[in-house]
Amino acid sequence: MGNSQSPRSSSRFTTASRAFTQKELEDLESLFLSLAAQSNSDGKFVSPSVFKSYFGLRGPLGERLFDLVTQNRKDKKLTYEDLVIAKGTYEKGTNEDIEEFIYQLLGVSDDGVLGRSDLESVLIAIFNYVFPSTNNEPGLDSHKDAIQIFVRAATFSENDEQFTYENFKNWCSLLPSVRKFLGSLLMPPDIGRHGCQVPNLVYGENVDSNLVLLKKEHAWHLGGALPQHELEEWRLLYHSAVNGLSFTTFLGNITNDGGPTMLIVKDKEGYIYGGYASQAWERHGDFYGDLKSFLFQLYPKAAIFKPTGANNHIQWCAVNFSSDSIPNGIGFGGRVNHFGLFVSASFDQGETFECTTFGSPCLSKTNRVELEVIECWGVGQQEKQCGSKENNGVTGSVLERFKEDRHMLNMVGLANSSD
Repeated sequence: MGNSQSPRSSSRFTTASRAFTQKELEDLESLFLSLAAQSNSDGKFVSPSVFKSYFGLRGPLGERLFDLVTQNRKDKKLTYEDLVIAKGTYEKGTNEDIEEFIYQLLGVSDDGVLGRSDLESVLIAIFNYVFPSTNNEPGLDSHKDAIQIFVRAATFSENDEQFTYENFKNWCSLLPSVRKFLGSLLMPPDIGRHGCQVPNLVYGENVDSNLVLLKKEHAWHLGGALPQHELEEWRLLYHSAVNGLSFTTFLGNITNDGGPTMLIVKDKEGYIYGGYASQAWERHGDFYGDLKSFLFQLYPKAAIFKPTGANNHIQWCAVNFSSDSIPNGIGFGGRVNHFGLFVSASFDQGETFECTTFGSPCLSKTNRVELEVIECWGVGQQEKQCGSKENNGVTGSVLERFKEDRHMLNMVGLANSSD
């Protein structure tokens, strides 16, 4: 089927075929024949235009992918053997095979040197796919702004020009959504491409979208580190410009939600960063939490820092402690007075240090920071409580409200005194 292959290609085809079940090979053949028919090639090959249209990839990224799948023959003819070899490598190969394929994919200029302009072209293609122009949700001013945030996460060698394979692997570790997207380009588009889901950001009509730190591009970036069930809906639980700089109000709002949260801060230097807490915030005199949590940066560059396993100093939530050795506030990682990220109970000061817990650098320009904006999002679908009312300020029955109040007293260490 298709063009005659060289002995080397035939050997690669035989090896790649073994990675698939008979049913998978039949499905691939059916897909090939359908695309070949659209290419008017008498079932022999798929044209570049049909290939790019089917997989939804236009421009330089689509052209580069077609060249890689056709083994750089430049004959503009994708055969069945090409498709099996490419999917066998790209989807069924070893991690190293897949990483090498994606690294080659980034070289959209095809000039032999992978550089900054290649990354920019790839990111333009990703953002055009993930954020179609029909999407009216509030976002950054332009794709250009978002692209630069992601490019700044990259490290370049050779006079800040060359993007090496090691640079690439580090970049992908910081940007899991980019890695997921680039690793799923040959998936049938109708089943949903990995790395494409953007959480629905929900907040009240009284909240000006221009005040919200978390934009849709940021949410897509952060969602790359989360499981699928936490990508449906994120709810704004607290915003300092709306609710006031109040630690008590903050704790009350996030306690009522009771699930995983995304804490985001902006300091007076303009840096935006935060942490994802997989466990609910509760009063503790020491660190707690699990390895699902992470720290992140959103501006001036985007990055995610997952736990390294060096220690279990994940979440910190201290309320109404009088000891200097237990600073009141919330934080992530590091150690007391040397946190990866810490927001004091005064809600105007914080700190961020290089942190072995998450392998993260200082997230801002300086270690000690003055905070300008604080917001927190409930992540994933909210569990509806029986008898709850969504549209007023008081929710649930008297008993349920008593339980919420009781939990808040526990948070601030006053429950026993109220017995």
